[in-house]
Amino acid sequence: MRFLTRRRLGPAVLGIVAAATAVAAAVPASASASTQASPAAGHVYVNDNTAGTNTIGAFDRHADGTLTPGAGSPFAAGGAGTGAGLASQGALQISPDGRFLIAADAGSNQISVLRIHGDGSLKLVQDGVVSSGGVLPVSVTIHGDLVYVANSGNGGSNYTGFRLGPNGRLEPVAGSAVALPDGSQPGDVLFNGDGTKLAGTRVGTSQIDSFTVGSGGRLTAAPGSPFPAQGLGPFGSEFRPTNPGQLFVSNAHNTGAGSGTVSAFSDAADGTLSSIGSSPFADLQTAPCWVEISQDGQFLFTVNTGSGTISRYSIAPDGALTLLGSTPVGVSGGVGAVDARLSPDGRTLFVDESRIGAVGAFAVNGGNLTELASSPASLPAGATPAGVVVT
Repeated sequence: MRFLTRRRLGPAVLGIVAAATAVAAAVPASASASTQASPAAGHVYVNDNTAGTNTIGAFDRHADGTLTPGAGSPFAAGGAGTGAGLASQGALQISPDGRFLIAADAGSNQISVLRIHGDGSLKLVQDGVVSSGGVLPVSVTIHGDLVYVANSGNGGSNYTGFRLGPNGRLEPVAGSAVALPDGSQPGDVLFNGDGTKLAGTRVGTSQIDSFTVGSGGRLTAAPGSPFPAQGLGPFGSEFRPTNPGQLFVSNAHNTGAGSGTVSAFSDAADGTLSSIGSSPFADLQTAPCWVEISQDGQFLFTVNTGSGTISRYSIAPDGALTLLGSTPVGVSGGVGAVDARLSPDGRTLFVDESRIGAVGAFAVNGGNLTELASSPASLPAGATPAGVVVT
């Protein structure tokens, strides 16, 4: 959201431009709210990032990719949202065993843990709201019981570690915090597939942090870290599911329309990052921000927030990318689409359409995307969705 890292059990976890941070307006109910929907095959959860009390929106996900509102949705997250876009990837994650959902409450500098019930409903665990260990938490990653949070606010920007207990309680890992300079604005933090590496993007200073992860859960910076990005505003990132030594990063802030790129890096045993092939690879769109990779590691999708499209790449065995084209997000969403995550079976890509407060759905056929007729499904008025996960 595979799913043994920051997003994945079955998550697949939902800019940089003004449209992505605008407060979403209420929109008509989606055609997906059919009274004849098939039984739920899974669920889609969205961090609403609502001002004041933060909420989590929930949908039943059906086998054909359509969404219907989950009973009782939205659910109180326990902390507070900001009421604006977070300019981050991974603000919502699911534990590897599928029992808990972890949400960033950016408006109160907290992290919440909610229990996922069999019917998809959510309930805050006892003492489930804890300090994020910094200011403005925007991204969460998890491997096993080890959780790291990226705090992006000046005066408290860092990566901070926690352990997730069997009861859903988060306990800080002593000595785990890695301080970042003011202005770094981390946008994403993530583990690789085997949990031996952790990477983070610094959107504000165009750098990439790379660490090895010790047995106690603490981080050791790679020689030369942070590494210079290959474009301005490195943003979304993803390790290849089939190769934990390959890291892909979108460059969202390159100047000029159509100048976005996606970088490919080889991650050495000590965490050193080196460029793959002719990286960075042209995107031919504006503000590529969020990145998702198919479970088989063959295709990469990046959401272009500035141009309202999703670029599609094939990935060679060595990590080199070939641009296949771009697919428009429907006219009801378009510019301002943000996070995107695949369903566990890889057949549907769900897109957080932050500008209109909705979730779009695209059928996936290899490296091709087709928006479903039922897309998008609307969130409650006031939601400014900042992340999505899929089970």
